[in-house]
Amino acid sequence: MKNIYLFILILFPITTNAQNADSTWFVNNYTKKEVTIPMRDGIKLFTSVYIPKDQSEKHPILLTRTPYSVGPYGASYRPYWRSYMMRYCREGYIMVNQDIRGKYMSEGIFEVVRPFNPNKKTNKDIDEASDSYDTIDWLVKNIDNNNGNVGAIGISFPGFYATMIALSGHPALKAVSPQAPVTDRFFGDDDHHNGVMMLMDAFDFHVGYGFSAPSSTPSTKGTKGVDIHYNDNYDYYLKMGAMPNFTKLSGDTMKFWSDMMNHPNLDAWWKARDARSGIKNVKPAMLITGGLFDAEDGYGAWHTYEALVKQSPATNSKLIMGPWYHGQWASKDGTHLGNVRFDSNTSLYYQDMEVPFFNYYLKGKGADTLSKVNIFFTGENKWHKFSQWPLIDIKQTHIYLQANGKLSFEATKSAKPTFDSYVSDPAKPVPYAEKVHAYRTREYMDDDQRYTARRTDVLVYDTGILTDDITLAGPLVADLMVSLSGTDADFVVKLIDVFPEDTPANPVTKYPMGGYQMLVRAEIMRGKFRNSFEKPEPFVPGKPTRVKYTLPDVAHTFKKGHKIMVQIQSTWFPLTDRNPQQFVDINQAKDADFVKETIHVYHNSSKIILPVIK
Repeated sequence: MKNIYLFILILFPITTNAQNADSTWFVNNYTKKEVTIPMRDGIKLFTSVYIPKDQSEKHPILLTRTPYSVGPYGASYRPYWRSYMMRYCREGYIMVNQDIRGKYMSEGIFEVVRPFNPNKKTNKDIDEASDSYDTIDWLVKNIDNNNGNVGAIGISFPGFYATMIALSGHPALKAVSPQAPVTDRFFGDDDHHNGVMMLMDAFDFHVGYGFSAPSSTPSTKGTKGVDIHYNDNYDYYLKMGAMPNFTKLSGDTMKFWSDMMNHPNLDAWWKARDARSGIKNVKPAMLITGGLFDAEDGYGAWHTYEALVKQSPATNSKLIMGPWYHGQWASKDGTHLGNVRFDSNTSLYYQDMEVPFFNYYLKGKGADTLSKVNIFFTGENKWHKFSQWPLIDIKQTHIYLQANGKLSFEATKSAKPTFDSYVSDPAKPVPYAEKVHAYRTREYMDDDQRYTARRTDVLVYDTGILTDDITLAGPLVADLMVSLSGTDADFVVKLIDVFPEDTPANPVTKYPMGGYQMLVRAEIMRGKFRNSFEKPEPFVPGKPTRVKYTLPDVAHTFKKGHKIMVQIQSTWFPLTDRNPQQFVDINQAKDADFVKETIHVYHNSSKIILPVIK
């Protein structure tokens, strides 16, 4: 859920006395200009430019392109002094923000994810990369006293546009940092994970917030969504029922929502909107930033970096992943997420890596001493630097699901297959978080899982107390052998760190941490996609069937005295949409299509593959 107000608070938190001093300095030392920059097809994009008054040297340009407004418009200044971005102002950067095509004060037609076009032949062949090129070209030619070096930065959707800026190919572009970049909305970012709709985020964002609504531009006002109000998201979304009920409420104007409903499987439409398709021969230095506990675009950070390494190996690419929620690295407090503490202010540590990166490539100041890969390992709560990711020194270690809720590094043999069973009831889905609340929490990413362990429709396995530390670094693989009473089901696999019973309570929240079941990583898989995302297949009722899929990367140490736990369930609501548990087009399903289902998960032939550091 990209709540724009929360996003603004991340970047521009509450004012302090120091910030008041910075605001006075900024207004006295910068001049604001509002310009419209012509694109090759004649469309003009509204751009706010903040230029240092200092004439003693030429200044680099730092560009952000955004669908969330470059406001405030008019004489008021953007409050850079409320965030670490003030460090760039103190360094004398020309700060540029642009309303993208079709949003707020820019002309043109907005498209939620405009596909990258590698074969532009005429001035009518435009994409976000061409708009970026034309913007940079205008800036270096028309903004006085710039040094000819341009950088780009952006978080979330602006992170997607930062990727597109990097693909523009403009020779003045020297460094780009896509941060939590929207990258692939079918496989892992906001709207879907492995083809499963992230229901609450997608509906709240596209329909409730109105991000996908048609723009009436130019305008200083944002688009309006459907009037949605609720205090209990679980209750609201359950009563809404099947997906056509959501589509009906969205109306005829939310084109992207309708498009998603018409493309339930991976196809050419989705593939064209994968930002990785254009990541080839990228020229600027790249700094990819993301959060280990980013509920929105953690996938985008990992996989944008992966695409750079594989598809553009000559690019100078860097990766930083910290223990953060969406955008937390840009905040002033990276000490904790929910009840889990990290023993240091990881956000400030990050900012001390990012600013020197841009200073070197745009100002020639200092040196590029940043390691290729910089990862914070939770559990251990320490930063580690590597020359590559995934790591070479990894042992893919199988941990097997066994009878009586046991996890073992050794498989056992039995005369006949044994299994655990549960009944998945779409009418009473497993909640993604324990408490009643309205909007999706960010803390669920490392929340205590004891509340789900008590449910009869959740299978629970653990190793018992560990006698040595075990550190994981890389993607997890869930390899399940299952059978169903029906023809389809979802599978949620959760990797959990169980704290010792004598762990002290959280000193701030007073939450009892003894026996805390910290969610380390979780991911969902729609069973019908187990062999192909393009061509889904039904299950044969009663037939043992393999469901194997990859979970997002982990960087975590299970400490001696802790336990490794795995939970398995088939609903995760209303974080994800409900599977009717029949082989149907879920986007067109009826309320009557939802049925209970009995699911068997087989011992020993079901396992989790852990990336253990040797």
